[in-house]
Amino acid sequence: MACGLLLAPLYPAAAAPLPVFVSILPQKCVVERVGGDHVRVSVLVGPGQSPATFEPRPRQMAALARARLYYRIGVPFESVWMERIRAANPHLSILDARDGIALRRIDAAPGSHHGDRDAPRDDPHIWLSPERLKAMAARLRDRLIELDPAHAADYRANTAAFIADLDDLQQRIRQRLAGLKQRSFMVFHPSWGYFADEFGLRQIPIESEGKAPGAATLARLTGLARQQGIRVIFVQPQFDQTRARAVARAIGARLVTIDALAGDCIDNLQRVADAIAGGADGR
Repeated sequence: MACGLLLAPLYPAAAAPLPVFVSILPQKCVVERVGGDHVRVSVLVGPGQSPATFEPRPRQMAALARARLYYRIGVPFESVWMERIRAANPHLSILDARDGIALRRIDAAPGSHHGDRDAPRDDPHIWLSPERLKAMAARLRDRLIELDPAHAADYRANTAAFIADLDDLQQRIRQRLAGLKQRSFMVFHPSWGYFADEFGLRQIPIESEGKAPGAATLARLTGLARQQGIRVIFVQPQFDQTRARAVARAIGARLVTIDALAGDCIDNLQRVADAIAGGADGR
């Protein structure tokens, strides 16, 4: 009896981290900041992959059977796969990062026209706005507390620290962009609408709804870029850059890569602000 007591552990075993799945890398940043050591995050769309064309691998679908939470965000592949994921895992808690957030329509290239079937859809890129990241964090905190109430105090403290860092980021970005005369920037894919709205900027996209521009739209974009003195075009590594290069050659601009899917959700937004400010200054 005494030996059994001596051999028993002095402390209860720590609870295993909560398995959480997310669609894209920036969400991993949010979940880890809010969940800390109490979560283990798996990302479906890996580096260099496109959320528009992604299909989960069989081993990822198998791993989802062990997850407690799926944190979705509205990227294109979810429209095909979420119902399959839900049907295969009826126990799985699903949280939509867009819940409670006012969504904008995704921007189209100037002069492009949408038919009824190609009407602009909601813009899913909410993680590119510090203010919306705060809302995402608060809703995630509440869901993690529901699933794991034993660590509620940690989730609250982690979220407060994350929001404080986002407050600081907002202040730094506003200072970086203050006084810019050129408030428009040209991008290939319209990922940066929420960022532009928050900081008083305007993005001018080259593509619309995943469609490359035709000759008339390219001519219109070229004229607009010349008129506004745009000397930098921002591209993403997940997209073909042929059309962006054509516009850049026509106006004597250079291409600069910024990544909407970078995993470091705070540092990346600072880098983007620096890139936009540098592009507006002609650097």
